[in-house]
Amino acid sequence: MKPSIPDVIKNFLDYYKQNPSWGSLHIVLDDNNCSDGAVKHCIEYATTKNDISGKELAEILLTMSKTQRSKIAKSVYKLSNAPNQKL
Repeated sequence: MKPSIPDVIKNFLDYYKQNPSWGSLHIVLDDNNCSDGAVKHCIEYATTKNDISGKELAEILLTMSKTQRSKIAKSVYKLSNAPNQKL
């Protein structure tokens, strides 16, 4: 089942706070390379770096559409610039 952005946004926001250049998810969420291959690369990279959260989030991204993937970072940026906004 494909999760919605509101279902997972807090997890991505928390990861971004710890990894402001998106860590293991950089090529998808910062460079906007939203292909399945790019997400699979993130999973492999996170695994080699023992980035458990990054791997889990990349696995979530793999279940999402490319459109959803491209919107995740924008949603996180918006929330991080409005810290009092409710999730």
